[in-house]
Amino acid sequence: MSWFQQSINLPAKSRGSYLITSTVEKQLPALKDYNIGLLNLFIQHTSCALSLNENWDEDVRTDMSDALDRIAPEDRAGALYRHSAEGLDDMPAHIKSVLIGASITIPIRDGKLALGTWQGIWYLEFRAAKHSRTVVATIQGEKKPAAS
Repeated sequence: MSWFQQSINLPAKSRGSYLITSTVEKQLPALKDYNIGLLNLFIQHTSCALSLNENWDEDVRTDMSDALDRIAPEDRAGALYRHSAEGLDDMPAHIKSVLIGASITIPIRDGKLALGTWQGIWYLEFRAAKHSRTVVATIQGEKKPAAS
């Protein structure tokens, strides 16, 4: 059993849902070294999230962002949340992060992510201002035999 860990820096983005599968694959060439294993991705912040979802139709990402805004709206009247020190969008961002989650785990098969046909890795940013985020990628698995 072998372990590998690396940080991935995501480009600064404002509120929205972004497909980052190709970014993760490009920044993790070590994936190709594994026959079988697990990739865990953990985003190091409390105002964003990672998820697996639709990778084909961009409308799904827009609809998801809109739905989450309805579930945890900004509090312009000041009646919903006590925490507002970092802006009107901060507490709703924390709520959305708790609902979606900070990490995902994906199987690795034959050096590739074993995603389903329509699955992709999503980065969901819940703050209005652009933020750079860091994802810790951890691989645990069985490496391919060394070429002789």
